Amino acid sequence: MPRPRSLTQEQLASAALAVIDRAGLEGLSMRAVAQELGMSTMGLYRYVDDREELERLVVELVLGAVDTEPPDRDTSWRERIEVMARRLRDTVGAHPAVVPLTITHRHRSLGVLRWSETVLGVLTEAGVEGERRVVALRGLLGYVIGAIQLEHLGALSGPGTMAISQLPPADFPHMTETARHAQNVGPDQEFLGGLTMLLDGLGA
Repeated sequence: MPRPRSLTQEQLASAALAVIDRAGLEGLSMRAVAQELGMSTMGLYRYVDDREELERLVVELVLGAVDTEPPDRDTSWRERIEVMARRLRDTVGAHPAVVPLTITHRHRSLGVLRWSETVLGVLTEAGVEGERRVVALRGLLGYVIGAIQLEHLGALSGPGTMAISQLPPADFPHMTETARHAQNVGPDQEFLGGLTMLLDGLGA
């Protein structure tokens, strides 16, 4: 395929994301993205300096797709936080291999900054302020990002849960019993149940 005369950042990011979705984060390289675009590796260096720049473009593409508009103010603050958490989970969860990059490059992403700004607005209206609001935002971000990783890289329905359930009960009574129950917990129940516990802790 002939190389386009010029490439936009969105085209570069889309190509890099396609590589990650297909081959995982370890498959991301200048050469792989160049091949995805139908051009030479040296040609790609006309547009980006290195893999790290590709990573930043991918993060902005994925997080930029998150809906950051404030939810309906006629609903409770808890419902609005849940909406925001679901939006982030659904968008980033479509590309789970990108999650580690969102942690590394989140401070430069307008998408996650806008998401955080909206969440902070909801927390402020709920009376969560000062250092407590700092911890609340970090807790929500940490929970959602961690939940996405667990859901896609260590799902309760996966072999890890089965392996734990078969441990010697005499040595791991609580782990084996919990693993047996875990096999009946679906992804949504796990995510929303954990989020509910987190919001209960805020008690605004």
